[in-house]
Amino acid sequence: MKIAVCVNHVPDTETKVKIAADGQSIDRTGVNFMMAPYDEIAVEEALRMRDKFKGDVTVISLGNEKHKETLRKALAMGADKAILVRDDSERDSYGVAVGLAAALKPLAPEVILFGKQSIDYDDAQVGTLVAEMLGMPSVSVAVNIEIQDGKAVCVREIEGGHEIVEIKLPAVFMAQKGLNDPRYPSLKGIMAAKNKPIEEQVAAPADRLVETLAMSKPPAKAAGRIVGTDKTAVPELIRLLHEEAKVI
Repeated sequence: MKIAVCVNHVPDTETKVKIAADGQSIDRTGVNFMMAPYDEIAVEEALRMRDKFKGDVTVISLGNEKHKETLRKALAMGADKAILVRDDSERDSYGVAVGLAAALKPLAPEVILFGKQSIDYDDAQVGTLVAEMLGMPSVSVAVNIEIQDGKAVCVREIEGGHEIVEIKLPAVFMAQKGLNDPRYPSLKGIMAAKNKPIEEQVAAPADRLVETLAMSKPPAKAAGRIVGTDKTAVPELIRLLHEEAKVI
């Protein structure tokens, strides 16, 4: 079975984001980057599928030279091959999808995995865009994937419950938390990953459909207010929640 996983190189979840001087991007000075957490789940699922059905796992990332750090981590986890779809410019979700779809098409994978969303722009669009561009069915927010006889039965999260769907392969899946617990790269895997080549390709050109006009941080939260210390404060608290906070 040929399996491909698309991974993104994103700011660490503990990073304190600062807006750059241009007001349209983040200041990358001193920012640590990592593989997007949902993409780790996707890589783990790909490795489990390979172990069960045999075949190979190829990890792909679109971006600049620094994306190789995330590809190396995927290789250390156990992926067989890695491809950097090189583009030093900033792309919107559509542009990323165009580049990834062009790189995936000649590989002809039976299964393509993404994390359900990245944690930088949180668009949650790239996986479904790639599926559409490749003419494949897709399942988002998957928490269970069972493959048998050229089909996949998936459990996906929906509001208030779960939905079970069946699709034919080849197909695209977007991994949700709960699908598995990603493994930690072993020392042996880390050492082996250093010697595995990373293939480079030039990203297919794409129009930019989204333009960032300005970035701003959310307003600071107002200081808390104590309206009383006993049950006599309840009516006033309810009034404030209703009229000011508008949460009830």
